[in-house]
Amino acid sequence: MTLPPRYAWSIPGWQPERPRNDPDIKEIWCYTDRFGYDPGDEVAVHVHTTAESYDVAVVRDGAEPETVFRRAGLPGAAHPTPDDAYTTGCGWPVAFTVPVGEDWPSGFYLVVVGITDEHGRRHEREHFFVVRPGARGGRARMALVLTTSTMLAYNDWGGANAYRGLGDDPYTDVPTPRQSALRPIARGMLRKPEGAARNRHTDVPPIGWEPRHPAYEWAYANGYSRHHADALWATYERPFVVWAERNGYRLDYLTQHDLHFRPESVDGYDCLVVVGHDEYWTAEMRDTVDAFVDRGGNLARFGANFVWQVRLEDDGATQVCHKMPGEDPVGATDPARDTTAWDHPKTGRPGAATMGLTGLGGAYARYGSTTPRSSGGYTVYRPDHWAFEGTDLYYGDVFGGPARIVSFEVDGVDYTFRKGLPYPTHEDGAPENLEILAMAPAVMGEIDRWGGRVPLGAPEGEALGLVAAMYDGQPPEFRREARYGAAMVGVFERGGTVFNAGTCEWVSGLIEGDPLADHPQRPPPSQPHVVGGPVERSTRFAGSGGAYSLPSGSRRVGARSRTSRGPRYTTARDGSARRFGCPGQRLSRNSTSRRLTSSGRSCWIQWPQSRR
Repeated sequence: MTLPPRYAWSIPGWQPERPRNDPDIKEIWCYTDRFGYDPGDEVAVHVHTTAESYDVAVVRDGAEPETVFRRAGLPGAAHPTPDDAYTTGCGWPVAFTVPVGEDWPSGFYLVVVGITDEHGRRHEREHFFVVRPGARGGRARMALVLTTSTMLAYNDWGGANAYRGLGDDPYTDVPTPRQSALRPIARGMLRKPEGAARNRHTDVPPIGWEPRHPAYEWAYANGYSRHHADALWATYERPFVVWAERNGYRLDYLTQHDLHFRPESVDGYDCLVVVGHDEYWTAEMRDTVDAFVDRGGNLARFGANFVWQVRLEDDGATQVCHKMPGEDPVGATDPARDTTAWDHPKTGRPGAATMGLTGLGGAYARYGSTTPRSSGGYTVYRPDHWAFEGTDLYYGDVFGGPARIVSFEVDGVDYTFRKGLPYPTHEDGAPENLEILAMAPAVMGEIDRWGGRVPLGAPEGEALGLVAAMYDGQPPEFRREARYGAAMVGVFERGGTVFNAGTCEWVSGLIEGDPLADHPQRPPPSQPHVVGGPVERSTRFAGSGGAYSLPSGSRRVGARSRTSRGPRYTTARDGSARRFGCPGQRLSRNSTSRRLTSSGRSCWIQWPQSRR
């Protein structure tokens, strides 16, 4: 008898973290009472430990981590933890508070608690909070939106998450539809060693190869959560922030929960930035982004896997996602709020309407046995688009391959080809003016070629079963037996501009360096632009919002279509002219020389001018 394949992360005996409450075993964990704070607020921190005392440090993380708060000798206390803390929260009392300074810059702050056992061994765990921008420092032009909803879905601290953990059979994955925010975060989502395995494979498998999953193997061997590489800071946003800060770009910080509860938090920004894995969104979060773009704001999404609608309850302390159609009781009376896939026809709000692309149009690449020998890069189809300006890319070129930027989960839309160019069919709700700039092959999941003997990370039947359930077994033609999709780079306009990189691993191009980015072509002096690597070049995106002015003697650039080319200029704060997004590229008002004066290697995407 052929057995169904088990999930690669379902290893018997591999238990998620939770307190043992054994006084002879030293342990410590913490969590905060919410994810975001303003300057002047107090952060309430809840701690459980079997040690007599512990210490804490609060660190603003980034390219140069800075400790802003430190205490030692705090009295330890152990507390009972509910068996279903993953759903109900831990209920531990507040152990101490952290006053957020009025002068603390917006950022991502780690709360690191630690103890030393009787053998001198150090034990640490961490939580986080985000400081929103205050009045003192003024706002940056762009805000990074932390993917807190996806983190909640994957966080298995306490025993379960939106994928697995319930029941007694280690080979049967039973998820919990309710995930609590009031608990610690699985080890590895916030801190882990550089070079930790990611959700992909980077080699070219030999003939006769069997799929492996390095991220799970690394986690099992090193004592981290199996979901360490699935979501949030350490895997995705932090590498992006390190790259941005080292190149002199300023970011403000928000969370998806801010989009939900404080939609006014996006006011005044030129660009919102999403990085990595943003699989889960509430309707209110989408409302905030849609309204921002409608008003002329830009959205730069260097991520993928836009799939699920979630609901926040208990003032944000609980996230709900039932996934399969018909399982959410709310869906019976309010189908638009059913916590299932956004592309379910009853929601009336396909994912591509906000992001341009959707998770069900892409799915997986170079994860397990999905497209295992694909290039790992994007094939260019529209090299003349403004997004590729200055990259020296040609039709048919592949970029990002060495860094395997097209891997793990990816997004796309239903498409067709005409005269060698891809076009959306719009069957799935893709915007009418969506342009597909680059593509790579993807599949809906892994096909079992090994008779159930080899664990799989994403069995194909999971996605196909969801699609069948969405349409009561009668999917439309474009989704019928749709085993193959595509990763895409897509751009569309709706008031502002949405740039969607369509892959979770875009940030790997910044971590590892695209060959052209590492070896930029320097143009002759007669050409006042810089040619850089496409991954890094296409990430320098957000400097073009707001007022535009020209250096003395420059010719104003007139109205242009999305595919027209040519540099634009603005006045920097120091009074010099600056080509958008090129760090260190300063032009004297009276100078005709246009050479780089710092290590900036390439230019940001030159967004169409903000129309707010």
